[in-house]
Amino acid sequence: MPFTSASRTKIKRGLWLLVGWTALGLGAVGVVLPVLPTTPFVILAAFAFGNGSPKLQKRLHDHRTFGPMIAEWNATGAIAPKYKAIAVVMMAAALTASILMGMRPMIIAIQSICMIGAGTFVLTRPNGSA
Repeated sequence: MPFTSASRTKIKRGLWLLVGWTALGLGAVGVVLPVLPTTPFVILAAFAFGNGSPKLQKRLHDHRTFGPMIAEWNATGAIAPKYKAIAVVMMAAALTASILMGMRPMIIAIQSICMIGAGTFVLTRPNGSA
């Protein structure tokens, strides 16, 4: 039975909502767990909600804590230097913890490559206000 246009739209909307809620959940965990960054997950959630539920996207944009960082990202693609520093320090701490826990070298290598990529992305964004 082929999917109709309406059913494909519902499936896409559902997948975007799943991505949005997952990202927002990870961002919430990042508020209390310093190794997990909050800001990128909240920005991803806002993007996903924009595709899955404009109402949820608006709620996130209007949030007193997350709204300003999303607005600054949307306007300029900027990250405040304070958050850049936090991101890099947390990535270094997570990598150091993995090394101290004796993780396998392959895991450390994959983690290093991912963190170098993420760190490069964060550090090359324009500086925003804090």
